[in-house]
Amino acid sequence: MLLLAAPAQAERVKDIARFAGVRANQLTGYGIVVGLTGTGDQNLEFTIQSLKSAAARLGVLLPPGVNPQLRNAAAVMVTAELPAFAKPGQRLDVTVAALGQAKSLRGGTLLMTGLQGVDGEIYALAQGSLAVGGFGAEGRDGSRIVVGTPATGRVPAGAIVERAVPSPFAGTGPLLLDLNDPDFSAARAVADAINGTLGGGAAAEDGIRIRVTAPDDPAQRIALAARIEALDVALSPPPARVIVNARTGTVVISGEVRILPAAVAHGNLTVRVTENQQASQPGPFGRGQTVVTEQSTVEAEEARNRMNLFGGGARLGDIVDAVNALGAAPGDLVAILEALKAAGALRAELVVI
Repeated sequence: MLLLAAPAQAERVKDIARFAGVRANQLTGYGIVVGLTGTGDQNLEFTIQSLKSAAARLGVLLPPGVNPQLRNAAAVMVTAELPAFAKPGQRLDVTVAALGQAKSLRGGTLLMTGLQGVDGEIYALAQGSLAVGGFGAEGRDGSRIVVGTPATGRVPAGAIVERAVPSPFAGTGPLLLDLNDPDFSAARAVADAINGTLGGGAAAEDGIRIRVTAPDDPAQRIALAARIEALDVALSPPPARVIVNARTGTVVISGEVRILPAAVAHGNLTVRVTENQQASQPGPFGRGQTVVTEQSTVEAEEARNRMNLFGGGARLGDIVDAVNALGAAPGDLVAILEALKAAGALRAELVVI
């Protein structure tokens, strides 16, 4: 019975789970990029209004009816990710993307932009020179070449955190540990490992969440979380799954995939169409004209491939060897797996992305 048991693999808790509340938060802002070399917006109304507002905050009031030329400025959206436990004064990387008709943001500078969270509060301020990876070139005849995405850039360490997110360890009550992937056996294994090390206090609520009794003191809660993250947990093998990328033809097969007894034959049909041109001339003393005629030759050839027999409980190595013996390409493997799934011989989940 020990030989037939499925092998278990040990994983650290920090690699398969995270504490509830320990997460990043998305920040978004609307700003203006200036200093472009004629590649900015082409007199868009909302960009003009934004530039007037930015100039007014600096004490510059434009006369009524006077609109600045915006070839050197562009309206942009600024995004950043506020990591967990970020404190005021820390710096974040920001991404800047053109919102209007700007062709390139290369050489531009982002003016001070407030980055707000989903609650509408500003958590960081962004400003700085853009680093743009792509570029574009355009000729006088209208020909144009674009490499990469010149309308998107980054400002490394361009945002400063101004407001901190409340820490989940500053409260009271139990700690909640969430698995990255739902699995009832894994949730129970994590709870058992915590109880075996700490002497109790952990219980699995469902296939994702484990509730852990914790003290109210923040320092003790953090020490408990550190001990839990360092625990090793013996997990059962993951579910059998076949992942197929329909665009690239990439196929990934997990080691737990099994195939029931089945016979598979993979054929290959080759069709050749040959076009020949011949001159047709009229007879002697005829009044006809020489014309060119088309002669088409169509040939079909079907390769003779033998059938391959999968024994019961065939594993990953048997599948790969059989597919290679059939002479099937990786793209053909998708059709073979789908046929096995339709026949009920594939004991795995087939996922097409």
